[in-house]
Amino acid sequence: MSDQSPPSGLPDFGNEDELREAFQRFLSGDQDFDPAEFMKAAGIDVNSEEIKRLMAQLGSAFGATGTPSPLAARDHAVSVAQQNSRPLDPATSAAITTAANVANLWLGEVVDIAELGEPPMLATRADWARKTLPVWEAISEPVALAIPRAVGHMLQGHLPDGLEGMLGDANGAMEKVGRALFQLQLAQVVGKLSEEVLSGGDIGIPLIHGSSEYDVHAVLVAQNMRAFGQGLDIPVEEADIFLSVREIAHARLFRHARWLRLGIMSAIRDFASGITIDTDRIVELAENFDPMDTDAMRDLVASGALLPERTEEQNRALERLETLLALIEGWVDHVTSQATSRLPKSSALQEAIRRRRASGGPAERAFSTLVGLELRPRRLREASALWSGLTEALGASARDALWEHPDQLPTSQDFDDPQGFIDRQLAPSGPGDDMDQALRDLLDEEKPPA
Repeated sequence: MSDQSPPSGLPDFGNEDELREAFQRFLSGDQDFDPAEFMKAAGIDVNSEEIKRLMAQLGSAFGATGTPSPLAARDHAVSVAQQNSRPLDPATSAAITTAANVANLWLGEVVDIAELGEPPMLATRADWARKTLPVWEAISEPVALAIPRAVGHMLQGHLPDGLEGMLGDANGAMEKVGRALFQLQLAQVVGKLSEEVLSGGDIGIPLIHGSSEYDVHAVLVAQNMRAFGQGLDIPVEEADIFLSVREIAHARLFRHARWLRLGIMSAIRDFASGITIDTDRIVELAENFDPMDTDAMRDLVASGALLPERTEEQNRALERLETLLALIEGWVDHVTSQATSRLPKSSALQEAIRRRRASGGPAERAFSTLVGLELRPRRLREASALWSGLTEALGASARDALWEHPDQLPTSQDFDDPQGFIDRQLAPSGPGDDMDQALRDLLDEEKPPA
């Protein structure tokens, strides 16, 4: 080993042979490997509170293969969700089930979309976290790969003299540590999100499905539904029906327009494919980075500090996503208003939902920071007004038929000129009409003067 002293804040490393052996067991995925072995061999005080926290994280985050364990992340998300979660009680379950039955009937009066195959599932916060985390992981995968790779390079650059040469290329192992921390942070965010969401489709993207991606389920988070209505001075029965209508409408739409899930996920992937890591920022952060400061490392992964400004391609993908989310949310907003018009407090409930969707909650904002992606329907009111105008001019059947193909839907420009879009639907000009008009123009030009 080098005679130089280790940098400030780092331990003095112990037996090289033991350290090398422990590290090799770690890389090979030895099922009996204990992360504490590596620390002990390195001469690190494994009894310190700081190291104990890191060992607890690494011990749960890595599976037998030596790679981050999705199951551990999901267990952590559920654990966070359960902290303030209450089980479903029979009275609440019965009341919300009744409200959902009413909601399904009322919604059937105003939409031309088939009913779901089964009634909504009543869920606890833990249920929602467990069922939705796989989709969150898929959305965040590009960042989950890129940030740990950058952190791995930064960590290796701060290994003490002698250790770096002895261990060779430690990037792979450091990336595993970084990815484990990212997955735990994402699980933490999803667990906290479970305290905010009202239903399966509340975020606006399809998070819950059954045996296939087209098997859409409606899910109602009972505890959060009741918490939502408490501060609104609105009868609980009205809030239950209103929120049930929204969730069933969202699930029906995704079941009807089978391309819609793919369209949303495609826009998200297009956005994510442009994610890179700000190398200049890495150099800046590395100057004062202490790899043994686990809180600082966790904050670095979660802060979004390594994500640079969006590219033009990302901005275009984000615009497509925001337009699609606005169309979905606007349609749900409009048909919910129609279906619940007989509720005395329908308008107040609708306005509360709009404000809530416009601002987002703390956990949703944390996801935005972590992944660099905001899931906000920025033009919700304009989209809702457009769907309302289409219903008045065309009727529910023609309105809902627009969802059959993405090329039929309004664009973001149509939000600014809804009447123009409606007029085009009332007097469509197909390829045959254009050809006939061109032929008439040609014949008029060739007519001899009178």
